[in-house]
Amino acid sequence: MEGIAYNVDVSKHRKDMLNMSINFRKVAVVGCGFVGSSSAFALMQSGLFSEMVLLDVNHAKAEGEAMDIGHGTSISSPMNIYAGDYSDIKDAAIIIVTAGAAQKPGETRLDLIKKNIQIHSGIMAEIKAQNPEGILLIVANPVDILTYYAQKASGMPENRVFGSGTVLDSARLRYLLGTRLDVDSRSVHAYVIGEHGDSEICTWSMANVSGVPLADFFALRGMGGDLDMKVAQEDIAEDVKNAAYKIIERKNATYYGIAMSVVRICRAILRDEKSILPVSTALHGEYGINDVALSVPAIVGRNGVEELVPISLSEEERTKLAESAAVLKKTMEGIEF
Repeated sequence: MEGIAYNVDVSKHRKDMLNMSINFRKVAVVGCGFVGSSSAFALMQSGLFSEMVLLDVNHAKAEGEAMDIGHGTSISSPMNIYAGDYSDIKDAAIIIVTAGAAQKPGETRLDLIKKNIQIHSGIMAEIKAQNPEGILLIVANPVDILTYYAQKASGMPENRVFGSGTVLDSARLRYLLGTRLDVDSRSVHAYVIGEHGDSEICTWSMANVSGVPLADFFALRGMGGDLDMKVAQEDIAEDVKNAAYKIIERKNATYYGIAMSVVRICRAILRDEKSILPVSTALHGEYGINDVALSVPAIVGRNGVEELVPISLSEEERTKLAESAAVLKKTMEGIEF
């Protein structure tokens, strides 16, 4: 395995959020489709916030979701939840953008780019006009390209604009590994990096179960030698990559898993946890990659992406990461950022 000897410093972009006019108990959700409404519901149940404003191009839809979720707050977590407009997001600690065209059966996340760039150009203009001081979290797909676009178009410091990236993909990887090994998936440590999509990479070289290398844990569970483990890894990687497609084939959309991922990211921000999460952000020479946003492990806290974590990758993984970046760059050709 090849080590990476560099540190990533985003301090030049950083302004301590403690000195800003932010309501740390307030969150805004832009877009009230399946992902937006599911995220709003999960956030209400999390108890992280006491105020939530919902925005949607269909204001009546936002009102209906606010009413429906709000009716449960008396038996869950107290919250002032309402439909609003962009003037209401200015003091939000986190602005979550889920708005965008839905992914259809057989359609890749990258196929969505033309439709969703157009939608997000209007959203970013509205957000920029408010000059918010919180965190801008992009969840809509293709999340890497829309994150890169938001970092350019929102007018906000780069460290405070990032995407949900492969947080969900990594959760799927840990879940499937835990199921295969018959062990609590919370004890599995493994990342998916790169594009949140078809060119994503499972980082098998650093995967472990509570510090025990994967090969040793496979042997511990009596699951054969290196060949059996390689077959299992290939099967799991395919299942992770195709998970969304399989769900969409069956129920036309995915939203619960990403909603829980949104809560996880918000918790890291609100509690200033300094959690290491594979979120999507622009790279500036890290791993030899420039001018594209994709997912790599990063320290996430109250200031957003505080630092990228230089993980050790095998030569094959580094090559695949470069290829994933190339896929995203090619897709962005012709788009004005």
